[in-house]
Formats: sequence, C-alpha cells, structure tokens
Amino acid sequence: MANILIADDHAVVRTGLRHILEANDSSVAIGEATSGSDTLRRLREGPWDLLVLDINMPDRGGIDILRHIRASNPSLPVLVVSGFAEKQYALMSLRAGASGYLEKGQSAEELVRAVQTVLAGRRYVSAGLAELLVDDLHAPSELPLHSQLSEREFQIFCKLASGLRPSVIARELYISVKTVSTYRSRVLQKMAFRANADLTTYALRNGLIQ
Repeated sequence: MANILIADDHAVVRTGLRHILEANDSSVAIGEATSGSDTLRRLREGPWDLLVLDINMPDRGGIDILRHIRASNPSLPVLVVSGFAEKQYALMSLRAGASGYLEKGQSAEELVRAVQTVLAGRRYVSAGLAELLVDDLHAPSELPLHSQLSEREFQIFCKLASGLRPSVIARELYISVKTVSTYRSRVLQKMAFRANADLTTYALRNGLIQ
C-alpha cells in the first residue's frame, strides 16, 4: 500500500486525482493538503511514499516547497502536476528536485503511469519533456529570458509579476524586505526590464502566471 499526499489548492482537482488513484489501486492511502504551509505540515505528520504537488500554490510556491523537501526529506519522490505547460515549468521543477512533471490536461492513464514510475524510484519524463531536455542541452541560445534566473530569482520574479508587494513576499519566504529588493534588482537587470509591470507583461505572455 502506498501513502500518497495530494497538494493542490483546488478541491475539485484533489477530488479528481484521488478518484483516479483509488480507482486504479483500492489499497492506496490518500491524504490532502490545500496550501504550501499545509503541505509542509502534512509532510511532517508522514510517513508518505509520494507527494503529488501543484506548482502554483497560494502561499508558498511549488519550487519553494520542493527546495524545502530536498533539504528536509531528500528521499521523498515528488510528482509535480500542473496546469502550466511543460515548457514553462518542467525544467525548473526537475532542477529543483521533482521526480517528474505532468500537465493536468493529460489522461487518467498517464497520471497513473507517472505515479507508478515515480513510486518505483524512477524519473517520469513524457515524450514532450524529453524533447525539451534535449533542446535545453543543445540549443541554449534559444532559451527564454527567465531561464537565466536562479531558482530563488525565478520564484521572486513570479511573485512580483503576480502583483505581490515586497513585504508580502518577504513574509511568505521568510526573508527580509531588503533581500526581496535585492533579488528584484537582479531580476530586472538580468532580463533587461525597468519595472514590475514589465515582469507582469512578460510572465503573462509566456504563461508563467495566470
């Protein structure tokens, strides 16, 4: 029997994922988390064999959660299931420690295949994601602007692009407002932008925020 924690802020998504996994294996034990902080709390209650994680959580982003998990529980497999296309977040998620990345628009059979693959201790990589990995190795000049950001810079970039104030970001990430401002300056410089509005426009155009 596998103990699986589903972390997503949308109840209908959690219910759908639970139904698919339980229909495939009646012995599976499913837990649910509704936010980033709730996810970290439930993980401490463990033990869990797998975390199915939405990348776009309301309080703490999925990348931040992944980083925390890799520091505190490096052996826990994490399958990221996201509404964002693979080209937007898959590589970032894998670099942050995810065991696989699956778009929410995929079939129930593909979800089961991804879960089984990750539970078996292997990486789940779709055909489309495999192509992205090859392109990432062989065509670095064609990568988007945000690919040059570090994980923390990208995390803060997304929060700024979503309209969050530095004080709110600092509180969510447990860092100082001054540190947020420093990262903001780095992001603007690396991406050759002048203001937060430029970040928002870019993020919307590239499907990085909703």
